[in-house]
Amino acid sequence: MSDELHKFLFEGLPVRGMLVRLTDSWREVLRRREGSEPFATPVRQLLGEMAAAGVLMQANIKFNGAVILQIMGDGPVKLAVAEVQPDLAFRTTAKVVGDVPATDNGHLPLEVLVNVGGKGRCAITLDPKDRLPGQQPYQGVVPLHGDQREPLQALSQVLEHYMLQSEQLDTKLILAADDDIAAGLLIQRLPVQGEGNLGGRSNEDEIGLSEHYNRIAHLASTLTREELLSLDVDTILRRLFWEEDVRRFEPLAGLTAPRFACTCSRERVAGMLRNLGREEIDSIIAEQGQVDIGCDFCGLHYHFDPVDVGEVFTDDADHAPSSSRLQ
Repeated sequence: MSDELHKFLFEGLPVRGMLVRLTDSWREVLRRREGSEPFATPVRQLLGEMAAAGVLMQANIKFNGAVILQIMGDGPVKLAVAEVQPDLAFRTTAKVVGDVPATDNGHLPLEVLVNVGGKGRCAITLDPKDRLPGQQPYQGVVPLHGDQREPLQALSQVLEHYMLQSEQLDTKLILAADDDIAAGLLIQRLPVQGEGNLGGRSNEDEIGLSEHYNRIAHLASTLTREELLSLDVDTILRRLFWEEDVRRFEPLAGLTAPRFACTCSRERVAGMLRNLGREEIDSIIAEQGQVDIGCDFCGLHYHFDPVDVGEVFTDDADHAPSSSRLQ
């Protein structure tokens, strides 16, 4: 079973859908955490859902840059991040402080995991690859509560609320993850285009009013977590939409499928050391004998001994460190 992304339309209706299954890539993400302190099960589930959601969002907007999904709060999970590149390469990480409460089923609501004090936030950042000088990434931020200030307990609810607030588009998301697979189903009402816009209608005017979208979103909402994790794509779509005329496109699989990849590099770490300054780095060398920096996203460790550090701080800024020892 490999990673795959499926796109589909409902023939003649203003509704589109996508279904993603991250298998090999998701297992690789978790495997890289085994050498350090692994995340608790509820944190792994949250990160898996964020990875699936991030891939769906990137594939939905076809953005030439990174889509970065962040959940922040004052629970044991202070920050959780999923980043997806235009080629659907993704990476995830989290900052966990203190103990994650025990749970029988491995799942905890956001109110317990992130949003204990009720001030948690979700941020979606679009960081273009071809940014102009001085241009800032676009970022939208929504709280982890609904319009009536009711706490939103699931990532899917938060992102549905975000799409409604930012894009004025009805969206249904079903997300699930365990230690073998991270998966997601997205159903979305298509935006008003062409004659609809000329007629004075807007996306906001259509919120909640599409009978076709409401019917299909209701069908999607019957998909259980267990079904999403265990059933293949053909079975899921057949069970949910057997009465609908679904047009499916060629799936993204193999070389075009979503995949795990990290953008860290020895050169980037060297640049970070330069920013810290020679005096700070020399003090670390004096105390520890070397500088050891691990990537929070992929678990790779970069080691810089005194010779490496000397090369980092040479006058020739283009001279890369010679040592290639990695763990």
